[in-house]
Amino acid sequence: MSTFTMDEGWLVYHPHPSKPSFRAPPGAVDAHCHVFGPGDLFPYAPERKYTPCDAPAEALFALRDLLGFERNVIVQATCHGADNRALVDAMRRAAGRARGVATVRADVSDQALRELDAAGVRAVRFNFVRRLADSVPRETLLDIARRIAPLGWHVVIYFEAAELPQLYDFFSSLPTIVVVDHMGRPDVRKPLDGPEFGLFLRLMREHSNFWSKVSCPERLSCVGPPRYEDVVPFARRLVESFPDRVLWGTDWPHPNLKTHMPDDGKLVDYIPSIAVTPELQHRLLVDNPMRLYWSR
Repeated sequence: MSTFTMDEGWLVYHPHPSKPSFRAPPGAVDAHCHVFGPGDLFPYAPERKYTPCDAPAEALFALRDLLGFERNVIVQATCHGADNRALVDAMRRAAGRARGVATVRADVSDQALRELDAAGVRAVRFNFVRRLADSVPRETLLDIARRIAPLGWHVVIYFEAAELPQLYDFFSSLPTIVVVDHMGRPDVRKPLDGPEFGLFLRLMREHSNFWSKVSCPERLSCVGPPRYEDVVPFARRLVESFPDRVLWGTDWPHPNLKTHMPDDGKLVDYIPSIAVTPELQHRLLVDNPMRLYWSR
């Protein structure tokens, strides 16, 4: 039993997700998901902004199999800080079927980076959402990016659309592939062709090292499940404009949701509305994540 008590009002992941109607192509990758704890084995960080429910690796892998996927990319959760032990344990238990995105601090040693690489880590994540993580000086982040570049790793960035004008030049200076979480969290009440999402499209268009995850309609939608119709045009624009630089993931176990807990099977059924042909679906779910995370 975990010695940690989850936050009051925390939404626990769906206990009985449905089997999706959409059949993912063989080799499909859930390219954005997490593991939490369990807290008695992998304690949550003292500086964490939230205490989640335990969401262990075995539950993630059971979901992977139910949804008809073959692999996972597990992203280090902010509740674990820079202690990547839960992430490394999950990758070890996946026996080659998982890769990782770690969080590291400026003082991380070269030996520690090599060990993470051997375990299956292929990226570091920089979080700019202030309610979830403390601010880190940009020069420190740039130094980390320079250090991980020789390993062939990339940078994953998480931010909200309103912050992009202030972050644009810094993001453009990063010396690696850069993967944007959740389309940069656009405000889907605003026009698809308006200046806010237009700036993100410009970033993708003018910087060929930028990729985007077309994930998390449950976070972005104002109309809600099961189809998340207001998010579809944004994700579809990215899939069709940059078919070789998009990824998709469940975001299981859906941390910090306040309104509803999605059925992961229904999230998989959302995929054909944003990747409307088998070719686009294969690129999104197989070709792109395999190239980025399993090319070595």
